[in-house]
Amino acid sequence: MNDHLNNDLAWMLDEVVKIPEARHAILLSADGMLRAHSAGIARDEAERQAAALSGLQSISRSTADFCTHPAPRDTPWRQTLIEFAHGYVFLIAAGPGAYLAVSATENVDMEAVTFRMQKTVAGLGKELSTPPRQDTGWQGPGSPA
Repeated sequence: MNDHLNNDLAWMLDEVVKIPEARHAILLSADGMLRAHSAGIARDEAERQAAALSGLQSISRSTADFCTHPAPRDTPWRQTLIEFAHGYVFLIAAGPGAYLAVSATENVDMEAVTFRMQKTVAGLGKELSTPPRQDTGWQGPGSPA
């Protein structure tokens, strides 16, 4: 992961979790790579959650037919909300190939969290997009010949 990018975006994620009862925020790519995380979560945990949330987004997107059958091919996924006994996980689209996730306690103002997340995404625009990984063509040790 690009540490410079992580440092540049971390303060923006810290702003998202200033809402009372919000806990952590992470920015991840579609392939599950951690792009940035708020100060309150360790990097190892943020990386683990990024991988899991990428899979969750993929599963969520695959259920579009459940809303509209058959779902148009270009039906965009917008968000997923998970509720647990003691809190929530919010996951939203944050640009092409990027997602923003926030965790919060059960007492959080859900509308305030989603509003702050959308505002953050809208304000950052291109900063939050992650293009798909491309083959670098690297031919070093371990690379296919």
